[in-house]
Amino acid sequence: MIFSTFEHILTHISFSVVSIVITIYLMSLLVDGIVELYDSSDKGMITTFFCITGFLITRWISSRHFPLSDLYESLMFLSWSFSIIHIVPKIWNHKNHLSVITAPSAIFTQGFATSGLLTELQQSAILVPALKSQWLMMHVSMMVLSYAALLCGSLLSVALLVITFRKNIEIFGKSNHLLIGSFSFSEIQCMNERNNVLRNTFFLSFINFHRYQLIQQLDYWSYRVISLGFIFLTIGILSGAVWANEAWGAYWNWDPKETWAFITWTIFAIYLHTRTNKNLQGANSAIVASLGFLIIWICYFGVNLLGIGLHSYGSFTLTSN
Repeated sequence: MIFSTFEHILTHISFSVVSIVITIYLMSLLVDGIVELYDSSDKGMITTFFCITGFLITRWISSRHFPLSDLYESLMFLSWSFSIIHIVPKIWNHKNHLSVITAPSAIFTQGFATSGLLTELQQSAILVPALKSQWLMMHVSMMVLSYAALLCGSLLSVALLVITFRKNIEIFGKSNHLLIGSFSFSEIQCMNERNNVLRNTFFLSFINFHRYQLIQQLDYWSYRVISLGFIFLTIGILSGAVWANEAWGAYWNWDPKETWAFITWTIFAIYLHTRTNKNLQGANSAIVASLGFLIIWICYFGVNLLGIGLHSYGSFTLTSN
């Protein structure tokens, strides 16, 4: 009873803090240059990290097994992973664009975990015999960490595509405007329009330069985070294969979870391969990563929603009142 109460307190504190962090980010979008806002948001994510860490430790002590045995615990661990990804670059004072992704991701996962859909899973239960293995911590933790890193990297790629697509639309619109103007107005009016364009060249080039820098930074951080997530995913799949051989007598059984994990690994292997070709970097590789974003959610929730296969320990059913 005491452990359950303490878990609820920690989850509510972390959820409230990360909600405040998102509010601070929205304020920072309206008011630039306020350092205190960024410092407060970083402190909020650190507070969230310690609260979720306390929750996981409390859950570990009360259930007497590593808290990754069901969907509720894995969602809380996923939220903890997002806070880790937010904090680590800050240790080396690296400026990145992960902050606007990690905080909403943390509140989304916590919100779903604490919702009424997972009420039954919120109570710690006895570990099923199939999960009583030393590989539980190694395999599941690596998989969830990989999901967090790959999701963050994929969202950065999505942002890159949005900025690039918007830029192409603006260029296309301006070219059409100039083309129409050259046929619709007199020669003097066209000359005036060209002079106005020349006067605005410096301002437009300044904006394009910063947009180019933003695209390059998004591409850089997306590649780094996805590379880290790919390493975690590879370790998770290999450790899972060893565990499967011990539990079921075969390294690979083409279980739905295993199949989608392999598809996820293949998608991001293709992404990393495209990064080796300079002609395919940027928007082309970002398209592959964006596809991987959807594949991850299918891999993570597919088995849990359907409750099929050998990995359906943390499945849940939707009930209606």
